[in-house]
Order: sequence, then structure tokens, then C-alpha cells
Amino acid sequence: MLDRALTQRIANSVARAKVSGREDDGAAPIGPVPGDLTAICADAEARVVQYTGLRPAAPLPPPESVQRPDWIAANVSSMGAMLDPVGEKLGGGLLGGVTRSAAGVLLSVEAGALTGYLSQRVLGQYEFALVDPDATARLLFVEPNIALAARRLNADPEQLLTWIAFHEVTHAVQFAGVPWLRPYLAGLLRELLASLDVTFDPRALLNLPSVDDIRGLVDAVRKDGLVGALGSGARRELLDKVQGVMGVIEGHAEHVMDVVGAQALPDLDALRSALDRRRQERSPLLAIVERLIGLEAKLRQYEDGKRFCDAVASSVGADGLHRVFDGPEQLPTVAELHDPEAWMRRLRVAA
Repeated sequence: MLDRALTQRIANSVARAKVSGREDDGAAPIGPVPGDLTAICADAEARVVQYTGLRPAAPLPPPESVQRPDWIAANVSSMGAMLDPVGEKLGGGLLGGVTRSAAGVLLSVEAGALTGYLSQRVLGQYEFALVDPDATARLLFVEPNIALAARRLNADPEQLLTWIAFHEVTHAVQFAGVPWLRPYLAGLLRELLASLDVTFDPRALLNLPSVDDIRGLVDAVRKDGLVGALGSGARRELLDKVQGVMGVIEGHAEHVMDVVGAQALPDLDALRSALDRRRQERSPLLAIVERLIGLEAKLRQYEDGKRFCDAVASSVGADGLHRVFDGPEQLPTVAELHDPEAWMRRLRVAA
């Protein structure tokens, strides 16, 4: 379905583009991020394990300091593996092959542009093929983005790198220490992809959408991002489950990075304020792009999930919070993510 080579070429081109507020803007050359990344991640793992009680069943992947093209290549590969089953649903035969090719080109152009844009922003990533729980995971740190972020945030580069490591290592510990989490998330995503009604009419490319079509799409995107706008009925329920588990995964990492960061980073408060500003301060054009691709919804996952984890930990302590990883049935619903007390009542979690 996804032309990986085309997607990667477009992404690399976009990644090199100079976008106001996102690129170097003529400042001094970007140097390497200081600090021993391997030692930083080993220390992060020890602190995260001690706080969460989650113990990895296997060694975590070694940390890698990468450039934007490396990050793009890793994510295009994972994205292609996720979308290949969608291409198979377009059918065989001559018409099916033509349809699949046309749809693949359109998807590759869009995916390449969005991946290239994201490659200018992402600082670190625990990366793995979402629909394949057996695929090898990687722990990636995008060196030029971290260096630029430290410069723009006026932050100590090694402290910023350490704080980012707390977040990404928490993800690694989550998936290595909770045996059901990765196959559960993969199952949800496979089910969601299988539920998609994949139809593609090349003639539709010649038709302009009506005003009502545009208004309805914009209203849906404003609420849930482009991905959420495509969900309805049973698919909407699946999306809610995915959003619920992702809210916990992302919010828990945000919570842990602050808890363990308070023990290790003198500038934690300034780092948190600066990172929150980085997420909020963007040009109107970039804000629109982020809303369309659902990145704004992802930022809400960070915020909603962190509020949930902060509230539960404050009320019943770290042990009570980490019951959320005891099994899929322990995960909060989307409603409970916004009402931590309801989750604690359901699970009878008490201090």
C-alpha cells in the first residue's frame, strides 16, 4: 500500500526544508548533544524500575543517537508494515492493481510530507512496529532536534537529554515489563485496520467536495483529528479503546519523567515549563497542520493521561497507580481518564 521509497524521499525533502521557528534560522552550527547516552539511559532504567515496580523481562534496546533521515527510515518501515494489510483489501486483478497503485501514491505523498514534518519536531522515540508485537524495538534520540530544542528553550543540553531519556526509557520499561501490553495494543490496531471500509474511486478525484462535506469534516477534525474523524459506530469504540490505552501509556511516561526527574535534575521546573511552551507556541499554519494530522489529539493524550496519573498517584500512591498495568481490564475508559476517582472506585483502589 505504501511506496516506502517514495515516502522516504518526500519525507527527507520536507525534513531539510527551512520552516520559520522550526529550523536553525542561521544560528551557529548544531553540535552533538553532550553526555554519555548509554550511561544516561542505564541510570534512567534503574530509576524508572525502582519507582514503577515494572521489571523488564528482557534487556532494553540500546539507545541510538540518530539523524532525521535515520528516524524517517525507521518510521516509514513501521508505517508500511501497518498499512500493507489495508492495501490487500483493495482487491486483485487489473482494476484492483491500478486502484491500489493510485491510492498508494496518494498515501505515500501524504505520509512522506507528514513524516518529514514530524522529523523536525520529535526528540526521542521508543520505536517498534505497532501491529507486530514480535518486531525488534529501538530506542531513538534525534540528535539535531535535541540540540536545537536545548538552544531554543535555553536549557542545559545534558539535562534536557536526560529528561527525554526518562520519558523514552519509561516507554521501554512499560512494554518490556508488562507482557500483555504490546500484543493487546497490536490486537486493537489490527482490529481497527480490519474494520476499515477501503474503497477508492479514481473518478472521485475529479469531484470537488460540497460545502456540507467540508463543514462536516472540519467539525470532526476539530474534535478528534483526521484519524478520529474517520471513526463511527463499532470503529469509534475501537478508537476509544486505542485512545484510552495510549492516554495511559503517554500520560504515565509524562508522570514518571517528572517524578524521577525531580530526584536527578536541578532544572526540572524550568524544563517542564519550557517543554509545555514548546508544545503550545507554534505558528497558525503549523497549528492547523497539527490539528489535521491528529497531533493536537496526541498532545491531549499527554495532558489527559498525565492528569490521570498525577491524580491517582497523589491519592493512592505509586503502587495504586501501577495497578493500571495489572491487565487490560484495569485500563481506564476514556471517560475514566477524565475522572480518576471513577476508575479508583471501579477498581476499589484505596490508599
